[in-house]
Amino acid sequence: MKILAIQNRMGIGDTVIFLPFIKAISKKFGAPVSLLVKENSKANEFLNQTNYIDEIIHLERDNKINQKHDGFKGFFKLVSDIKKYNFDKVFIFNSSLRYNLISRLAGIKEVFQYPLFEKQNQHITEPAKAIIKKYLDIEIIDNPEIQIDNSLVKKTAVNFKINNDELNVLLGVGGSGPTKRIPSKTFLDVMEKLEAFKKCRFFLATGKNEDEQKILMEILDTKFKEKCVALDNLSIKEILPVIKNCNVAICNDTSFSHLSSALGIKTITLMADTPLIYGSYNKNMYPIIPDGETTVSHNTGGKDKINPDKIYEKLLSIIN
Repeated sequence: MKILAIQNRMGIGDTVIFLPFIKAISKKFGAPVSLLVKENSKANEFLNQTNYIDEIIHLERDNKINQKHDGFKGFFKLVSDIKKYNFDKVFIFNSSLRYNLISRLAGIKEVFQYPLFEKQNQHITEPAKAIIKKYLDIEIIDNPEIQIDNSLVKKTAVNFKINNDELNVLLGVGGSGPTKRIPSKTFLDVMEKLEAFKKCRFFLATGKNEDEQKILMEILDTKFKEKCVALDNLSIKEILPVIKNCNVAICNDTSFSHLSSALGIKTITLMADTPLIYGSYNKNMYPIIPDGETTVSHNTGGKDKINPDKIYEKLLSIIN
């Protein structure tokens, strides 16, 4: 049996969030599931070792630039691209008529989808839970799970000289937008407190964006430099086994918070300007919100109000 899941949201985080639903489908039918996702999901880099995932097919469609699967011609090109796989079933995690028609024209006999034309103000996971319950009679309670070969984890520990006697901490200091990036002084304050508690090693995960690099350099240009390992020159695929060797993670609302928690690492998520669900949907996530706020959403603007004392206290409660 060949099964396709269509998840057309952008980015790593949204792809990770939907993994429990993909896993449930795979378990129900006893077959790995192929994914149709956008290239910026990076799914081929972090799901290549996960046994409930089959092929990663890239959806080349963007609202800003014309791509292969955009427009009228792109519609039929996507039909052709999907048809060659001979899928038996498809689960469409959106309310778009376009993907419904594409799936049927591609010859897929069984099509399961969100209710059509209900995209506006749609909750990120509730419709997915509903279709899995409706069609498979399964209540989704699992955390997202990314699998990685244990021998690779051990090899990486040797290569990076990771010592189990130290507290190995992933610091996700990057972020896709400026309002999500917590200032370096907040991380440095937490690092100072941790070093007073136990000998530590810090693995700094960020992108190549100029502002992200500035935060990275502000951390490296301190007394902690020798205790830090910058991961910005590595691919996601290369970073995964490093994360798996960490005891705990402290991350902005960034792809690394999603990846670390899905790898089973207890992850403190610093939620400054994004709906709280993005930092709390996984039981391995421990959200910290800005001082003075009861919740967090877009335009909260709380990156300067994340309390390092609260981060430190939360970390102690996790590791103890």
